[in-house]
Amino acid sequence: MTAAYLARYRAVAAGTPGAVLPVTGAQRRFLISRRLAPLGRPEIVPVFFAYPRGTVDLPRLRRAAAAVAARHPALCGGFTSVRATPVLRVGGPSAEAARVAVAPGGTAREALREALLDWPADGPALRLLVAEEPDGDEELLAVALDHAACDEQSLGTVTAELADAYAQDAEPGHASDPDALAAYREAVECQLAAEDAASTPAAQAHWGKRLGGLAGTAGSVAQSTGMLTHRLPAATGAARSAVFPALLDAVAVAAHRLHETDAPLALGYPWGGRPPGAPTALGCFLNTLVHQTSAHPARDLDAVSDAWWDDLDHADTPFDEVVRAARAAGAPWTGALDGLLTLEDLHRRPPLALDGVPGREIHLAGRPLPVPLAVSASHGDDLLIRLAWDRERFPDATAEAAFDGLLGALRHHLHPAA
Repeated sequence: MTAAYLARYRAVAAGTPGAVLPVTGAQRRFLISRRLAPLGRPEIVPVFFAYPRGTVDLPRLRRAAAAVAARHPALCGGFTSVRATPVLRVGGPSAEAARVAVAPGGTAREALREALLDWPADGPALRLLVAEEPDGDEELLAVALDHAACDEQSLGTVTAELADAYAQDAEPGHASDPDALAAYREAVECQLAAEDAASTPAAQAHWGKRLGGLAGTAGSVAQSTGMLTHRLPAATGAARSAVFPALLDAVAVAAHRLHETDAPLALGYPWGGRPPGAPTALGCFLNTLVHQTSAHPARDLDAVSDAWWDDLDHADTPFDEVVRAARAAGAPWTGALDGLLTLEDLHRRPPLALDGVPGREIHLAGRPLPVPLAVSASHGDDLLIRLAWDRERFPDATAEAAFDGLLGALRHHLHPAA
């Protein structure tokens, strides 16, 4: 499938030299999903901060946003399809910074949530939205990106560059840096070459064996969602390397309780990285991998860890090839995910500081989800766990019981003496 995409892309690029750039398999998946969505809006990656009232200088923030976008081709121009072929159209910085009005009697959180729901179908790729309540002592800032341009693990790059650009407050350029365009093209081509090389019979056999039991529970977009949060002690010493396998097992516990099934479920998780020798380029994240869950919690993590490492050896296999392998193995799975798991190392993404004032990271409940349930873990001075779920599908009491099971599994694996 990667080879077929490259052939179509080259035909498109030949007719518009220098006007379009290729996209990776992960980006293609987001763009195809967007095209099939009712309103054609992108999936977004947001992070939210609170500042003392009066901290944010909006014109200065707008200049910083444009300066950051100009450094990254994925934040310039726009993603589009030409003759049914997903591409990145080359252009100027695609960024916005704006204040969002708070409705009478409403809250700043509600205003930001509604503004993000109203994301324009044609961009921009980077939006910085500020909201404050008339009698409040804080103002809230949403830093949100089109998921095709940035994954969760790249947010630290964006926030660090925003802090620097805000401090320097220089006039931004109006076009992409030619060197950045060349590096982006090289990074994508390296990624596509790795994806093509990974589409082998051995990879098909691996994913067919790993995911052949999936049936799927008709995962769907959740519009009305709830959120539960809890902080656990940070994992230390040898336990740090066990955090992700522990999360895989713990989220499986929660997913099976929510879905009320013993059948294997498809748990997706993003995995960043790039092929050896490829330039670093925002937007060129690796893939969404799939873990087939078990209804029975693991007594220890050895088997979970071994399976996870085996999967990482095949992380370059494009998602559509993974789905095809599972179906060839007999799974009636469509590729819809039953849940999502993300893990972020906060030591790699400190809070966004505006002119020396660090923001306090906050989390907004009620945002739509592309799947029925999502677990986000942030590992820093502690381990913050957030469970979001589809309230139209799962009762709150069921979600609370599932969250208790998730936390119990994490304590068992990471803090057995606690």
